[in-house]
Amino acid sequence: MEPVGVAAVAPSAEASQGPVWPQSKCPWGAPKTTTISCSLADVMSEQLAKELQLEEENTAFPEVVSVVEGPFITGENTDTSSDLMLAQMLQMEFDREYDAQLRREEKKFNGDSKVSISFENYRMVHPFEDSDSSEDEVDWQDTRHDPYRADKPTTTPKKGFIGKGKDITTKHDEVVCGRKNTARMENFAPEFQVGDGIGMDLKLSNHVFNALKQHAYSEERRSAKLHEKKEHSTAEKAVDPKTRLLLYKMVNSGMLETITGCISTGKESVVFHANGGSLGDDAKPVPSECAIKVFKTTLNEFKNRDKYIKDDYRFKDRFSKLNPRKIIRMWAEKEMHNLTRMRKAGIPCPQVVTLKKHVLVMSFIGQDQVPAPKLKEVKLNSEDMKKAYYQVLHMMQQLYKECSLVHADLSEYNMLWHGGQVWLIDVSQSVEPTHPHGLEFLFRDCRNVSQFFQKNGVSEALSDRELFSAVSGLNFTADNEADFLAEIEALEKINEDHVQNHGKKVSSFSNDNEGPPAFYNK
Repeated sequence: MEPVGVAAVAPSAEASQGPVWPQSKCPWGAPKTTTISCSLADVMSEQLAKELQLEEENTAFPEVVSVVEGPFITGENTDTSSDLMLAQMLQMEFDREYDAQLRREEKKFNGDSKVSISFENYRMVHPFEDSDSSEDEVDWQDTRHDPYRADKPTTTPKKGFIGKGKDITTKHDEVVCGRKNTARMENFAPEFQVGDGIGMDLKLSNHVFNALKQHAYSEERRSAKLHEKKEHSTAEKAVDPKTRLLLYKMVNSGMLETITGCISTGKESVVFHANGGSLGDDAKPVPSECAIKVFKTTLNEFKNRDKYIKDDYRFKDRFSKLNPRKIIRMWAEKEMHNLTRMRKAGIPCPQVVTLKKHVLVMSFIGQDQVPAPKLKEVKLNSEDMKKAYYQVLHMMQQLYKECSLVHADLSEYNMLWHGGQVWLIDVSQSVEPTHPHGLEFLFRDCRNVSQFFQKNGVSEALSDRELFSAVSGLNFTADNEADFLAEIEALEKINEDHVQNHGKKVSSFSNDNEGPPAFYNK
């Protein structure tokens, strides 16, 4: 701090040789001060400190800068001793709050409307004068123009055009329509990424916009359909929430100990391996290893399978093509009944443990979680292959005559080799011989079996027509396959007409040997 100004003192003789410094400006001179005695209370007083500071400042800066006319109300060191100054400050703050409320009302009233109103004439403070407002009070969205928001295309009036003469522009103008189409892309679903087309002044033709719109709608429907399918039908591995709940109940009841994993997957079902538990002291024992067959509740991949069940008199009255889950439950029930018939006749097949809706629990054909190989995959010598052929021939005769069933999908893929013998699986599509297509299915099975064993070197294997006659006992005199099939269809037609007229499943087959057992009433 510079020394305060006091009365000048005459220089001494020693300093006469050097430059003459005023006592008030000499940095080495000791100013002559007058000591004023005062009490300790006066020294500690704020008023005295302010007076001393003002006196010192006035001495150092004698020239006083003139104050700008008018009230200066926005500074930090504003003198608030005047009531007029306080009133002006309060009025300015009230005007700011009033303008902020007007902006909010204006935004709320306009919304997203194309036609907007403005309260600009009712504002107390002009926008460019409102420079001291805080960030909370000023928002870009409250102003008329947002520099960070692209301008939307202008609307066309009701008359359908704007401009005059050569400058006329109709609503069908290519540029105008292109910009409107770009702006309308904002109405697409949030999942459909459209980018910043307005900011780039992108112009979409009607053809492109319609294609994008159709794609957006189709994607939205597909997403909803996938979500619904995941919730209400079986997805991958055929385990949806309802199926998972059924499996949990089986484990919690003690019937199954653990479900180890998936064995095989197919177009209509998925098979899991599980360790068996117990159903109780009085119930029948559960095998140590079980196979859980879960039928898929969607019929997309095998819709043609309805012909196996709608003409079966056991399920004909209950068939409903409009309820997939009901059809699948009937499909699982059909396999359970067919396996029970085959088991009573002594045909090697899985043993049924229980059926819960579309989940069928059977005995496991295999050992130590390793399923038995299919006849297609196993490598057998000539003796075992010959033995397997005669076993299959005997099982087909038993299935037809004792069980009154036709497998309808018999091939090397549905026969397992385990313990030195052939096991039959997958009999959900099996039908009775009196089915309208039962003999056709039997002939197809005979063709598959005959071709497989003939390819594997079994010389004793019969041809498809000979095998059909050996299994069914029907004798046809046709010389070629076409006439043979025609006779089969004619015989099926006779039986179908007889059933429709009499309401019973009565066999009209003439055979030399003992045919299938008596047919059941409708």
